Amino acid sequence: MFLLDQPYISEYLIETIQKNGFPVVSTPEARKMLQGLDLPWISEEQARSRIEAQPWTPVYSNSENALAWMAEQAAFRGLAEKVGLFKNKSRFRDLIRDLSPDFRYRTLSLEELEDMDAEAFGFPFVIKPSVGFFSLGVHIVKNVEDWDSVRTELNSEALQVQFPAAVLDTGSFIVEQYLEGEEYAVDCYFNTRGEVVVLGIFHHWFGSGADTSDRVYVTSREVIRSHEKAFTGYLNEIGKRAELKNFPAHVELRVDPRGQIRAVEVNPLRFGGFCTTADLAGINLGYNPYEYYIRQEKPQWDEVFRGREERIQGLVVLNNNSGYRPEEIAAFDYELLASDFSQVRMIRKLDIRTKPVFGFVFAESTPGKEKDLEAILRSDLRKYIRLKSGGHPSSK
Repeated sequence: MFLLDQPYISEYLIETIQKNGFPVVSTPEARKMLQGLDLPWISEEQARSRIEAQPWTPVYSNSENALAWMAEQAAFRGLAEKVGLFKNKSRFRDLIRDLSPDFRYRTLSLEELEDMDAEAFGFPFVIKPSVGFFSLGVHIVKNVEDWDSVRTELNSEALQVQFPAAVLDTGSFIVEQYLEGEEYAVDCYFNTRGEVVVLGIFHHWFGSGADTSDRVYVTSREVIRSHEKAFTGYLNEIGKRAELKNFPAHVELRVDPRGQIRAVEVNPLRFGGFCTTADLAGINLGYNPYEYYIRQEKPQWDEVFRGREERIQGLVVLNNNSGYRPEEIAAFDYELLASDFSQVRMIRKLDIRTKPVFGFVFAESTPGKEKDLEAILRSDLRKYIRLKSGGHPSSK
């Protein structure tokens, strides 16, 4: 069954649900967002009854906002406990402590952060809300100067953007050792036997060592072939500890220069946020991760990449790093943006006044010719912005 909620439901996901007759829980928010659409609705009571009768019923949520509804349902208590284990980064670190026994972390309140001896903990480190989403409130601290700067930004009013406390809780923070190496996002699910099935691997590019944004992710046959076996082994260890079955997840991992894998976080019951990574697989590569999860299927990678063996599939998150407040922005030039890519499969436009991003680009490129992805990675997006005061701002 599907639990749908704010902030965004893609047309691709809706079409997948309609085509397959996948049941959608008729919550007030889902009804409001999908008003007038012919969907296979089931009542909240029917959803509770199904879970009570079959606790391992596959559940997928497009958004972590829907987790608040689930937490209120007694029938979903077992699943909600699994979700809470991953949403609370401190509990998750405790769960996998033995996988990285030398990994340093502490959980502190805002008040305790004021008195934290950063030098004693050891630089560099990362600080983030214990419950968080979309890289909100995440900071890399490399030295005392960084720490002094970050502390001035750590206040709950500034961080509590547009997500409920179940999604972003600024009352508690985790301070943890900075993980060196390359970062990857993995869409996967744990099947009825508790075995992980990898549905996609995405290399997360960063513009600099201090970058914590979600601007560019890329996948290819080479990315998946190089990492699927090792990631599968590591994720199975997490699944055993959490006793996961019929459980989808979007996992962020780091691989250091020695090849050691360490988890950054596990996002439960969904794939990439805002229907991104799963939809990229469907739109760019032609296989549907939502269907694979519900049907307990595994991608055949040779088939998936047939004819695209050397192609790179890129996901671009158009986060607002322009320095301009949403209320100052009159428009975003998506046509100009599209002209800067060698091949665009889709641009999803979002309203920056109500969403945290301008939208997303699903692009395609070839090795050695990824200059378009490298350019957007370092862009402040001012080139594409028209201000209410008139004109395009200068761009980096």
